[in-house]
Amino acid sequence: MLTILPGVVLKINGAMPTKAIIFDFDGVILDSVNVKTKAFESIYLPYGQEIAAEVVAHHEAHGGVSRYQQFRLYHQKYLGLDINDEQLDDLCKRFNQLVFQKVIASPYISGARNFIEDAFKRFELFICTGTPQTEIEEILEAHSLTKYFKGVYGSPDNKIQIVHHIQKEYQLQSDEMIFFGDASTDYEAAQHYGIKFIGVTGKTSPFPSGTTVIQSFDEIQVENL
Repeated sequence: MLTILPGVVLKINGAMPTKAIIFDFDGVILDSVNVKTKAFESIYLPYGQEIAAEVVAHHEAHGGVSRYQQFRLYHQKYLGLDINDEQLDDLCKRFNQLVFQKVIASPYISGARNFIEDAFKRFELFICTGTPQTEIEEILEAHSLTKYFKGVYGSPDNKIQIVHHIQKEYQLQSDEMIFFGDASTDYEAAQHYGIKFIGVTGKTSPFPSGTTVIQSFDEIQVENL
């Protein structure tokens, strides 16, 4: 793991000038990951502490996956139940009710807002998230962030599909892009297309050794990308 020390400005060198930046949302722009972890715990707690703990552990290890996929998986794996589309919709509506306002109220990852405002002047910016499309659009509007992003993409598409769409629609090459993410799904999407990846992490990193990581956007300057 490459950790950036306090006071050290990260500089990214690439063969091609950077044209576009992709951001995950929860844990990258807003410090909101724990809001969703607690929502999953709340929904599965009626099935017992052990089940809820297993769901939380899986969610924390596999962040960035659509809640639609997670609910189907958790019900089948931990409860032995297959849920139909109506039941899935009900679970997702309940999840939205638990998290929506709390996500909006979550603080920014340090430096993220200023970084986005500066990066907007130089690059095309995109959101790539497991949050449902309508929901992420509403959250961005609540924070007056929509204007900074060329494209905003949420589930049901997964992140590999989203990156493919961004590259195709905006005619971007992999070596012209940077992906900021906090989860394995972000890293895997970047690796799939050979895109430069920067992990946004806490004190420990979920990414392979040698991955460039930051703990806040105070550690990186737009002009060095």
